[in-house]
Amino acid sequence: MKKILVVDDEAGIRSLLKEFLEMENYLVYTAKNGMEAMEGLKYQPDLIILDVNMPDMDGFTVCEKIRDYVGCPILFLTARTQEQDRVNGFKSGGDDYIVKPFSMDEMLARVQAHLRREERKTSNGNVYISRDLTVDFSGHQVLLEGKDAGLTRTEFSIVELLITHSGQVFEKEHIYELVRGYEGEGDASIIAEHVRRIRQKIDKKIKHIETVWGVGYKWIG
Repeated sequence: MKKILVVDDEAGIRSLLKEFLEMENYLVYTAKNGMEAMEGLKYQPDLIILDVNMPDMDGFTVCEKIRDYVGCPILFLTARTQEQDRVNGFKSGGDDYIVKPFSMDEMLARVQAHLRREERKTSNGNVYISRDLTVDFSGHQVLLEGKDAGLTRTEFSIVELLITHSGQVFEKEHIYELVRGYEGEGDASIIAEHVRRIRQKIDKKIKHIETVWGVGYKWIG
C-alpha cells in the first residue's frame, strides 16, 4: 500500500483528501504545518501533497527542507496562479502544482501518474556514461567528472527523458507533460527555466543538450 503525506493548514482539506485517498487504497498521513510535515517523514511517504500558503513556514521552505531527507514526488497545492510562483515551486524541489479549487479526479490522476513514474524509475537499473557525465537511473543521480551535479528531481527527470531518447527532438510542452506525469496544458516557460539550470550544472566543458530553435530540445551527449 502506497503511503501519502498530506500537509495543509486547513482541517477540511486534510480530512477531504485523507478520506478520498484512503477510498483509493492509499495509506494517508496528515500534517497541519511545516514542523509536523518534517515529523511525518518518519513514515517514509511515497508521495507528499504540500500546501504552499501555510503560517510560520510556507510550502516552498518546507519543500526545501524535506528534500534534504526524501526523494519522493512532492505535489504543491495552492491558490497561487502566477507563473513566478510555479517557477519558485519547481526551484524549491517540487514536482507538480495543483491549483485550488481542484477536482478530486484531477488530484487522483496526478497522484497515480507520479507514483507510476516512480515505479518505472525503480525498475530501471541502467547507468549512462558519456565522457565527463555519468547518470545513474536507479539511483537518480547525475555525476559530472565524478562529482554530484546537484540536479533536482524534475531536472533529473528531464535529463533522463532526453538521454533515453537521444537525438529525438522534444517540444517544450511535451517535455512538461511527460516529466510532470500528467497530460495537461504544457508550460514552456517552466521547461526553459529547468533546462537553463541543467545546463549551468552539467554543460561545463561539453554541451549535452541542444536547442532546436522554434521546437524544443534534444540530447546530443
